[in-house]
Amino acid sequence: MRYSFFSKKLVAVIFLIAGFVSAQNQEGEEVETGAHDLKTQIKEYIDHHLLDSHDFNLYSYTTEEGEHKYFGFPLPVILWDNGLKVFLSSELEHGESVAEVDGNYYALYHNKIYKTDAEGTINFGGHHGEETHTEDAFGENLVVDDAHPTNEKPLDFSITKNVVFIMAVALLMFLVFRSMAKRYQKSTMPRGLGRFLEPLVLFVRDEIAIPNIGEHKYKRYMSYLLTVFFFVWVINLLGLTPLGVNVTNNIAVTFALAMITYLITTFTGNKNYWKHIFWMPGVPVPMKIILAPIELLGTFIKPFSLMIRLYANITAGHVVLMSIIGLMFIFKNWIGSPLSFLLAFALSLLELLVAALQAYIFTMLSALYFGMAVEEDHH
Repeated sequence: MRYSFFSKKLVAVIFLIAGFVSAQNQEGEEVETGAHDLKTQIKEYIDHHLLDSHDFNLYSYTTEEGEHKYFGFPLPVILWDNGLKVFLSSELEHGESVAEVDGNYYALYHNKIYKTDAEGTINFGGHHGEETHTEDAFGENLVVDDAHPTNEKPLDFSITKNVVFIMAVALLMFLVFRSMAKRYQKSTMPRGLGRFLEPLVLFVRDEIAIPNIGEHKYKRYMSYLLTVFFFVWVINLLGLTPLGVNVTNNIAVTFALAMITYLITTFTGNKNYWKHIFWMPGVPVPMKIILAPIELLGTFIKPFSLMIRLYANITAGHVVLMSIIGLMFIFKNWIGSPLSFLLAFALSLLELLVAALQAYIFTMLSALYFGMAVEEDHH
């Protein structure tokens, strides 16, 4: 009897444990699925944060009914499609509507504008260009991962959010330094904002321009060096604000800055600079023939490294910072979330240093290339 009693109790305990484990597994699968969906949303948000936009949005949210609410203002969309097409980005409604201009229809898909029909149909093709399926611009049908839109894409000269900030920073720099120049005409004693900017100007002159270019030739490059230093620095600082500005993590922007440095170096280089590229003195003739193409390639590699360095460092900083912030929403506990917040705060302070450091490195390397271009022959 006693054995039968203990057997029944053992069987009951086994069934309770099995039921508890089964319930925990189901709950764990639901939590894992929810975490996977949350990770996907965070990744999509980071990708969206890194992209440029045809609208200037301060913030957005989704209502309980699933409706997206945006707060900001539209920007002008300028397209060339058998003629100039101009309209406001509000007609695209953040990619949720189709804009009609002169009988042509345009839709916004993944921050790119495509020519469509009245329904906003986007055609997709595989790697070899064959058509795989279609969907409207609002993503009603399934999208194949390796497919890409095959719709005609007009030339886009739109004033995007990045362009707005480039213009705003350029205008701000012009007004500030113009005001400083007028004050220096009256008195050599700096006033107001000049007390903060004058040490920076002297730093660029005494620590970057003169040591790398030379005391006799640095003045012709000072205007560009000051411009690129303050432009990159201010733009990088704006990228750390909640405005979502990401100018220097756009490869086109860093390419333009590096191209200006390359053009200045190329067109101001003296004969000694070109002689050391194509016919190096003191080197045997066979080695000159071998080294000349390598030296010529080096003139393109230098601005390429400028472009990639600025782009990669700023992009990596944004991705890491946004990923750490996203961990607060994944952990959702009193240990993980505060630690993620403290780490994100510390990284934000480090990003302030990186913003200035990248401006300094870009300016210093540009000055170094200018100095190499104007260096006199010492042989």
